[in-house]
This record gives sequence, structure tokens and C-alpha cells, in this order.
Amino acid sequence: MTARSAERTAFEVRPARPSDLARLDALFARAYPRLLKADYPPSILVTAVPLLARAQPRLLASGTYYVAETGEGRLVAAGGWSRRRDGRGEVRHVVTDDRLVRQGLGRAVLTRVLDAAALSGIDEMRCLSTRTAVPFYASLGFEEVGPVDMPLAPGITFPAVAMRRRM
Repeated sequence: MTARSAERTAFEVRPARPSDLARLDALFARAYPRLLKADYPPSILVTAVPLLARAQPRLLASGTYYVAETGEGRLVAAGGWSRRRDGRGEVRHVVTDDRLVRQGLGRAVLTRVLDAAALSGIDEMRCLSTRTAVPFYASLGFEEVGPVDMPLAPGITFPAVAMRRRM
């Protein structure tokens, strides 16, 4: 099925499990380069994106990271949140299958994230968005704070956009 298909993908949002690691790695590795291609130069796609496109085992085990899974067991979106030291929430490592964008998958995962954070007493969420995802986050009530360079490794940074949302 393509993103232009009139038929929606059936899915369930559930907490991630450590056993989801390999399938999430595959989703990140396939989706990030394709989704970010229009907004980042090849040098960023070659150096920074491979560092970003990896699932984080600690995050998967946190209980605050969620996946959208089809009835066939395919992971098609993911995202989560963490509590920051300042008491605010931070959106973490969001991805949607590049072949299934604009079908409500990312929105369903982020709605689950925002609801869980609110239930935990978070009154403000922050995120470091890719340039590509700024309109998506804005549609969920986030506002731009400004551009940031996210350090990934010595000599490698990723240009992102800091955003925030009152809960």
C-alpha cells in the first residue's frame, strides 16, 4: 500500500518492548533517509542520519515509548517521551514508515505520548524536530523555539528545530 492509497492501514498503539529493537532499527534505517531527503543535504544524510536511525534499548524498556503495530505484526510508527531534569517532558525518537505517511500513524503515537505525559503531571513538552517534521508537530500544537545543532558524535551535528507545547 502506498501513502496515496485511499485505504488506511489498521494498527494498534502499544508500549514498546525490548524485543522490538531489530524491527525498529529496520524502520528507522529505511524511513529516516527517505523522509529527510528533501530537507537535508547529502552530507547530513551520510554522516548524521545513520547515527540517528537506531533504536535506543533503554528508551524501549522505559515504559514511555510506544509503537504502532499492524495486525500482521509490522511496526509502522513509534515515538515516546522522557521527563527532563527541569520537570518538563521531551518527545523522543519519533518515526513513521515512509510508505505510510499521512494516515494518522504518527498522530496516533504522539497523541498517546502527550496523553501519557499529561497523566504523569507534565505541563510542557519539548522536542527537537527534524526540519521535515516541523509542520507535523505544529499541527499537534507545538510552536517553534528556534534552530539548534544537535551534537551526535565528535565533529557531527544534526540541524534540528527546538519546539515546545503547553499541555
